Amino acid sequence: MTNADRLNEQFARPGELGFFVGGHGALIASLTSAVGSGTIAIQGAQLLTWAPAGDEPVIWLSSVARFKPGKSLRGGAPVCWPWFGPHPEDASKPAHGFARNLDWTPVEVARVPEGTRLVLRFVPAEAELALWPHQAELSLAVTLGERLRLDLITDNTGAEPITITQALHTYFRVGDIAEVEVLGLEGCEYIDKTAADARVRQEGPIRIDREVNRIYLGCPGDAVIRDRSLKRLIRVSKNGSTSYVVWNPWAETGAAFGDMGEDGYRQMLCVETTNAASDAVTVAPGERYTLTTEYAVEPL
Repeated sequence: MTNADRLNEQFARPGELGFFVGGHGALIASLTSAVGSGTIAIQGAQLLTWAPAGDEPVIWLSSVARFKPGKSLRGGAPVCWPWFGPHPEDASKPAHGFARNLDWTPVEVARVPEGTRLVLRFVPAEAELALWPHQAELSLAVTLGERLRLDLITDNTGAEPITITQALHTYFRVGDIAEVEVLGLEGCEYIDKTAADARVRQEGPIRIDREVNRIYLGCPGDAVIRDRSLKRLIRVSKNGSTSYVVWNPWAETGAAFGDMGEDGYRQMLCVETTNAASDAVTVAPGERYTLTTEYAVEPL
């Protein structure tokens, strides 16, 4: 019996939830309803796709993405935890932590008022504790309805406070990056990672015409991707976060990755719900912290 067979035996709901191995080689959970569909890789609990019924895909996944154990697929929504970006004290440790590179365990499927919810859990093992010596459990609840909701839940199961940075590193699909603006972050200060961490205040909408890698601070409200090419708005709402990361690698950096696909950078934009930089979170012993993001599509 394969892993997909075992998971289907335990959790499958005909026409609503099933498990299979995708063409890129990853073990996948598939959620389907009358209002949309989505897929989640078991490795990393990585959202790979989401599309409302009758609409274009909202999440970008590289056309040349191929599964490798211990490496997240290019695109979707990798989970960065328990640190975002390089480790703050030891650059030899894996960027964006380790949760995105390891298998999670499906633990719950439920019907909720908003739609169908799948919960996956990750518990750091001995190898991860050598990198980050703290007792904690991480869960991701994916709720598929007319909107898509992601709840990233950290439970401190140890006796000491823990401090984390984290992100839902979501790649959104756009028609043409030249026809895209990001609204809602006007007036926010950002750290420009392409300019030696210079501090800049955002004036007007964000437009992308070069490599962009920015941590926006002090912005707890919604961000909206206005895509004139696909004639739609993608609204990113959140709780438990006062920072966003906006990222597009552009041509040269994107080509160096080797898995963006030809001109892939022109069809994607990351607007990431984060606890990054000064927006770090301390979780007391026995306490829980939830980072929530919700995506909705509106016609332009």
